[in-house]
Amino acid sequence: MKPKEKNTVRHRKEEERKVTLKTIAQHLGLTPGTVSAALNNSAAARSIPEHTKNRIIEAAKTLNYRPNFFARTLRLKRTYTIGVIAEEIGDAYGSMVISGIEEYLRKNNYFFLTVIHRHDPKLLQTYAQMLLTRGVEGFITTDTSLTEKLALPTVAVAGHQRVEGLTNIILDHTRAARLALEHLRDLGHEEIAFIRGQTMSSDSTVRWNAICEVAQQLGIRIRPELTIQLEGF
Repeated sequence: MKPKEKNTVRHRKEEERKVTLKTIAQHLGLTPGTVSAALNNSAAARSIPEHTKNRIIEAAKTLNYRPNFFARTLRLKRTYTIGVIAEEIGDAYGSMVISGIEEYLRKNNYFFLTVIHRHDPKLLQTYAQMLLTRGVEGFITTDTSLTEKLALPTVAVAGHQRVEGLTNIILDHTRAARLALEHLRDLGHEEIAFIRGQTMSSDSTVRWNAICEVAQQLGIRIRPELTIQLEGF
C-alpha cells in the first residue's frame, strides 16, 4: 500500500473512532438534540430530568467526548466569548474586577479572553484586533480610557469617555469620598493626607474632583504638602 493510501486509511479509522453527539445519543438511546442541550447547558436543558443530564455527562466522560469548538461556532454562529481588556490584573482592584467578570460570565455560560495593555495605546489596538480574530462577541474594559469606537459593543468599567457604542459603568466617587472623609472627621482627625491616583488611570481625575468637592463641603482643608501624586506602575 502506498504512503498516501495508508494516510487515507488511517484518517478514516480516526474519523470512525471519533465520538460525536450522535455517538453518545445512540449509546444512551436519546436524541442528539437532548445530548447537545445537556452538554452545552442551554435553555432547553431545563426541561431535561436531572438524572438524564447526569447519564449524558457520565457517558461523555466514559466515551472521551471532545466537543469541536469551531464546528459548534459555525453551527450556532455564536462563540459565547467576551474579550476583556484590562490595564493590569496584578493589583487588588484589577483582580477583584476580573474576578467579578469571570463569575458573572461563567454563570451565564460565557467564556472570556483577557489581555493587558498597561496603558500602551498601540498595544490596546493590537490586542483589540487579536480578540476580534478569535471571534469575541463584545468587549469589557477595566481602567481603560477609550477615545475611539471599537469594532464591537463595549462596556467600560470605570469609564467616562463619551464614545459611540460604549456603555460606561460609573462608580459613585462622591459617595465614597463622603463616607471616607466623614469617618475621619468623626474620629477627630484634622490633618488628613491624600494620595492621588496615577494620571493615566481612567478614574483618577473624576475621583480626585469628588474628593475635593466633598472636602470643601465638610470644611476639610486639602494641604498641598500632605498630598502625594502617584505616577508610574
